[in-house]
Amino acid sequence: MIKDKEYYLAVDYDIIVTNLEAQEGGGYFAYYKDISGVMGDGGSKNEVIEDVKNAFRCYLDFALKNKDSIPEPKRLGQTKKINISMIGDRVNNLDIYAKRLKTTRSGLLSSLTDKLLNGDIDMSQKS
Repeated sequence: MIKDKEYYLAVDYDIIVTNLEAQEGGGYFAYYKDISGVMGDGGSKNEVIEDVKNAFRCYLDFALKNKDSIPEPKRLGQTKKINISMIGDRVNNLDIYAKRLKTTRSGLLSSLTDKLLNGDIDMSQKS
């Protein structure tokens, strides 16, 4: 998968929004939990969210241009269970194929998903 600006804008980053006290100027302050230095402020929650997202877009332009490492939310690397339905015969065939490759059904599906997302599998033609 190509990790370009569009990719990072689609990632579900956590944005933390806090109220600013009157002595701090009032309004709101926001920042990206997983990216140091990307922050914004505004008079309303909508304004502060738009401001911090604009700051993130600028950060991405700079980081991608300089080929800097761009952190992703830590939770993206965590295992997540999914529930899918398939015809029993297909599940049996997946298990046989996975066993031949010395992996599990989950490992096989994960590997195939990676190949699909990297463009190594062409889904434009139907069988």
